[in-house]
Amino acid sequence: MSRVLVITTSLRARSNSDRLAEELIAGAKDAGHDVEHISLKGRQIKFCVGCLACQKTQKCLLMDDAVEIAEKVKEADTLVFVTPIYYYEMSGQMKTLLDRLNPLFPSDYKFRSIYMLSVAAEDEAYVPEKAVSGLQGWVDCFEKAELIDTLFCGGINDAGEAEQHRAKLEEAYEFGRQLK
Repeated sequence: MSRVLVITTSLRARSNSDRLAEELIAGAKDAGHDVEHISLKGRQIKFCVGCLACQKTQKCLLMDDAVEIAEKVKEADTLVFVTPIYYYEMSGQMKTLLDRLNPLFPSDYKFRSIYMLSVAAEDEAYVPEKAVSGLQGWVDCFEKAELIDTLFCGGINDAGEAEQHRAKLEEAYEFGRQLK
């Protein structure tokens, strides 16, 4: 099976996206994958300054937690980004991390399969579209990678509320089981 890296991007305590990610991780492990989880909670990730030095050196000049995360992303076979939806978009910290993964562009990255799990208070099908589009834009820059699938769990808002949504927790588990 593959080495899966799950990156959760919510900074909220008792995050619903974190709870759904736990189920996704359990499903992926039960399917035989080697799974590592990184949370952006408590991480220091600076904004990309656009110097493009990383395109020559494959290393970022900014020294923070994004450097370590980028190395783990580079070595994973499968990436899963987990984000709450804020204003119909991925979380700001997820976007900041994606920008900081720019040193991987010219590198010999291993990831091929990319997935996204998103969570929002609203439950309409269109809610995650811009977040998915934003991630797809990042994936499009990595010609050996593909956005394979996404799962949206809407109708979940208050901290800890995911526990009351057994069907959505089961969906997240099954989503984890079907990772490549």
